[in-house]
Amino acid sequence: MTGERWADLHLHTRWSDGTLDVLGMVRRAKAAGLSCIAITDHDTIGPDLVAPCVEVDGVEVICGVEVKAEVLGERGEILGYFLTPGQPALQELFAWMAAARGRRMEEMVRRCREVLGVRIDLEEVAGEAAGSVGRPHLAAVLVRRGVAATYEDAFQRYLSEGCPCYVPLPRPSSRQVIAAIRGAGGVAALAHPGFLPFTDWEPVLTALSAQGMAAVETYYPYDQSQRAVHVDAAEIEALAAKLALIPTGGSDDHGPGSVKESVGRVRVPYAVVDRLRAASSVT
Repeated sequence: MTGERWADLHLHTRWSDGTLDVLGMVRRAKAAGLSCIAITDHDTIGPDLVAPCVEVDGVEVICGVEVKAEVLGERGEILGYFLTPGQPALQELFAWMAAARGRRMEEMVRRCREVLGVRIDLEEVAGEAAGSVGRPHLAAVLVRRGVAATYEDAFQRYLSEGCPCYVPLPRPSSRQVIAAIRGAGGVAALAHPGFLPFTDWEPVLTALSAQGMAAVETYYPYDQSQRAVHVDAAEIEALAAKLALIPTGGSDDHGPGSVKESVGRVRVPYAVVDRLRAASSVT
């Protein structure tokens, strides 16, 4: 078993809703025994990712993204790997998403003022974000103002779906997202399929494959106490093999002090990285 190499292909930094920069995430991954990671921030690529894959402090860092998408009628997310930053297809998609996020957050802030009686504005929430603005940044403001005790409390009482201050985020179609990822030389994967309430998965994965998706997240630290999981990981793994999809995976870690500290909980064989690289436009 000596020489075995492992990867975590689903990590977030401060450029979306994580708490660390890339170097900080690299150091945590290295301490967890990982030799390769993918930075997959929400709907954006941070400025410290300048190539599809670079080495940072002895760890390979893949330039990735996680984009919210409408997936065959359901609200899901698509991961992208080995992306070339700055490509027009991606920039157009990110600009659309940033505008949608801004409109959504403006309405969530308005609801917080109305429902909770707390005096906050969009500028204060945006000031919490290094890149794209999201609900964790609003949660941070609610905690600081004493309206919520913790991030988790803010989400559970106010900011999650069905709560009084929640507003859904408009999403592009999976076809649009996959096309943008491929246009940037990358490989598209369906993120955490267990969260999607499909009952027959083979036609779903077949349809997404026809749209250009080449991978599916098979290894993921699902927590059924937090959210319903609708399909067993073993079923997705078997379908990935049957449909020749690359079985990706990752911890979805957001850094210390975040809503999810999980780096090291998922360890993907490095052979998966080789398959993703081969499927991308990286030479």
